[in-house]
Amino acid sequence: MSATPKKNRTARRILAVGAGLATVGALVAALPAGASGTKGGGGGHGRYVDVQLLSFNDLHGNLEPPTGSAGRLTHLNEDGTTRTIDGVGGVEYLATHLRQAREGNRYSVTAAAGDMIGASPLVSGLFHDEPTIEALNKLKLDVSSVGNHEFDEGARELARIQNGGCHPTAGCFEEGKTFQGANFPYLAANVADEKTGKPLLDPYFIWERNGVKIGFIGVTLEGTANIVSAEGIKGLKFGDEVETINKYTKVLERKGVKSIVALLHEGGLPASGAYNYNCDSPGPGDGISGPIVDIAKNVSPQVDALVTGHTHQAYACTIPDPAGKPRTVTSAASFGKLYTDTTLTYDRRSKDIVRTAVASANHVVTRDVPKAEDMTKLIDRWKTLAAPIASRPVGYIAGDIDNPAEAPEKPLGNLIADAQLEGMAPADKGGAQLALMNPGGVRAPLVHKASGAEGDGVVTYGEAYTVQPFTNMMTAVDLTGAQLITALQQQVSGANQVAPKILQVSKGFTYTLDMTKTGADRIVTSSVKLNGEAIDPSKTYRVAMNEFLAGGGDGFAVLKEHKNKLVGASDLDLFTAYLGAHSTATSPLAAPATGRITIVK
Repeated sequence: MSATPKKNRTARRILAVGAGLATVGALVAALPAGASGTKGGGGGHGRYVDVQLLSFNDLHGNLEPPTGSAGRLTHLNEDGTTRTIDGVGGVEYLATHLRQAREGNRYSVTAAAGDMIGASPLVSGLFHDEPTIEALNKLKLDVSSVGNHEFDEGARELARIQNGGCHPTAGCFEEGKTFQGANFPYLAANVADEKTGKPLLDPYFIWERNGVKIGFIGVTLEGTANIVSAEGIKGLKFGDEVETINKYTKVLERKGVKSIVALLHEGGLPASGAYNYNCDSPGPGDGISGPIVDIAKNVSPQVDALVTGHTHQAYACTIPDPAGKPRTVTSAASFGKLYTDTTLTYDRRSKDIVRTAVASANHVVTRDVPKAEDMTKLIDRWKTLAAPIASRPVGYIAGDIDNPAEAPEKPLGNLIADAQLEGMAPADKGGAQLALMNPGGVRAPLVHKASGAEGDGVVTYGEAYTVQPFTNMMTAVDLTGAQLITALQQQVSGANQVAPKILQVSKGFTYTLDMTKTGADRIVTSSVKLNGEAIDPSKTYRVAMNEFLAGGGDGFAVLKEHKNKLVGASDLDLFTAYLGAHSTATSPLAAPATGRITIVK
């Protein structure tokens, strides 16, 4: 079914995947002036104009307030101690905060740095994230870059998300209604057709208000192809972030646009997990590491600010540009827990941003403000549609089963790996001897406190879906002991050396991770054992893992070398089956003990 035509909506160009890649619509460089809507006064007719840039990233369809550790932030006190802020986020509150922030700002633009959708809780994910796009439209989001998760269902589905229309297999979710698509442009300057080199989506967007022009260039991380399903992005190439931003900076300059912001779905790792940590102490950018540092140091000095994401961290730093001038680089954590407010002082005479006047700060999306009524109605409407599926009990837990970001081994990761091993161990299901789970596939903790009317300790299908929203198919494959050890080494070397990705492992599989060493040497090879017996490099083992890992995702190239693959049920099906088999209301499941991975610090 085709999308309903939209009035006053700019056509956008995107490549759709079919027999090949085909162009849909026409490329535009700008939306009409007045696209973002403003309130309040603030003259703005002198030489200098303060433009308010509100930004966020990595929402991942979290319309309802995130629960447990996913809904917490760490605050750094003046004396160096920290405290936990519980209960933050949720679009009902994010909408109120953004709307209040815009009041009195005649020049206000709202931008995002990708992963608005994908890996979403059930109330959005069950409907292919149409609810989140509808919410973002109501939030008056002006522009967003794509993130890797925008490609979770492939380029064809991303075309539908942008342009509208009912889902090709699920159809329309509400009788008499056709999904309208995103009212904001998704930018993907570094994603192109391999054959033609043409960008998949608009590479840039020009925001304009009363002669004030700011160009936005949107890119996703170059490594996106390594962390999404290969089938969905067939025929696409992902280019270098710096080269792409610099290329389109020149394009914008030729169009007379000198004020430029890069929306970049790649990020950094601040030295502190506190959202208000000063990562410019003692010097500009000294308190942050990761890919964004080198990117920021090489992006053209003509770019005035970088709004980033992907790492789910919070920071508002200045990192020197190639000319040595400080430039703001921001990220607002994830799940709508923060938003960033940046003041860009625009010089009407030079048509550029006065960089010395740029100021940024992250603000907590607290829940002590009134809920936005339109968001509440939206959530309630979709929850009613999801309720018959979401509210079904699938298991019982004795307490929180957490997924702490900072811990290499996580109780919830252990539980999921155990569920995958049990589901794939029978001879007719694959004969698996151990299971490996990618940490990024575990999206939320299991929380003991009830999320609805189900009662404390009850795990509903909706809650299980929020933990494992990808519905990856499980596989059982042959790997040699040598390949298994290499996979463990790839957790902490190569693409994962700077930011290790520690696989979650099933019971009986143990080893030592020595963090005093570097790279592959962090894996103590003699310590790698299965059920107490040392792994034999020449022996073949049956290993359970999802299709994403089996395809070499997350930098685990050696896992692509597997043999004798057998495809089983989905990860979510195995997870819910395990919860059902191992828990009752009178005998709830406790969090698995950690200790499968021995950490040397």
